[in-house]
Amino acid sequence: MLSSLYLYAVNAVRSLRDDEEGIGTLELVLIVAVLIAVVLVFRREIIAFLETLMNNVEKKSEDVFK
Repeated sequence: MLSSLYLYAVNAVRSLRDDEEGIGTLELVLIVAVLIAVVLVFRREIIAFLETLMNNVEKKSEDVFK
């Protein structure tokens, strides 16, 4: 996954060097890289939040269907 992302980023930089229309691609790659970094840094907090959310949904759905 990361190797393909790396290759995509390298190709995006090369296309930017050759053509100025590649700026949109480079911006997209940078946004994805930042999102991946944020997810990696806050992985535990995100998992805990999602588990809490799913537990609440499960409890509420049990109340509705009783």
